[in-house]
Amino acid sequence: MTKEISKKILKITGQTNAQFNLIKEGDRVLLGLSGGKDSMLLATLLARLKKYAPFNFEFKALTIDYGRGGEYDYIFEYCKENQIPYELYRTDIYKILEENRRDGSVYCSFCSRMRRGALYSKALEGGYNKVALAHHLDDAAESFMMNLTYNGALRSMPPLYRAENGLWVIRPLIFVRERQIIDFIAKNEIYIAPDCNCPIQWQSDDKRPFAREKTKAMLKKMEEENPDFFNSLKVALGNIHAHSLFDKRYLDKQES
Repeated sequence: MTKEISKKILKITGQTNAQFNLIKEGDRVLLGLSGGKDSMLLATLLARLKKYAPFNFEFKALTIDYGRGGEYDYIFEYCKENQIPYELYRTDIYKILEENRRDGSVYCSFCSRMRRGALYSKALEGGYNKVALAHHLDDAAESFMMNLTYNGALRSMPPLYRAENGLWVIRPLIFVRERQIIDFIAKNEIYIAPDCNCPIQWQSDDKRPFAREKTKAMLKKMEEENPDFFNSLKVALGNIHAHSLFDKRYLDKQES
């Protein structure tokens, strides 16, 4: 059964693709498919784009197995039903995480780097030139606020960037709101594994990260007080006045 994607999501992602030239003629795209709501939508969108776009490109969805098992049957079935080329890639990431994690530490960033490394390796091995990630606007907002409040940096998630290995990393959903993705999953009655096969779900509560949840709550409150907050932040992230900040690299230079 063909999944119904709202006209609003199609419009947003179509404009994003056109604005940043994310996917074009001849591209070979490898999608990181966790099996969560965001990547399931992106896989569905890429399958639709493959069918209707006025240009030719190839794509495949890849799930990184962490080495502790997981729930994957529903992903295989969904991809088969929706004509999404798919591969499950087995790794030893979880074992490496447990062997190298320090007591009391949270290993989300370490896990993310290892997962991204595995995805990059498979992309290079398969001759892909682009890697697609399913981050959305709420992710970008959370990343910006967490970097601002915890890391002392003005940094977020760009729609595309070039990795050191030469691969282009693209985020076709970067202007889509999380609630729109939740609505897509609900309306199409798509099953999603409760833990999305994420290693952090296997940890006790005291070893899970709380900064992101606190940031989510803060952003929710800010949007309640200002309904236009997310739209304003989206515009602001594309309207940088670097010379008005404190970074010496962008300040006007004085004559000696």
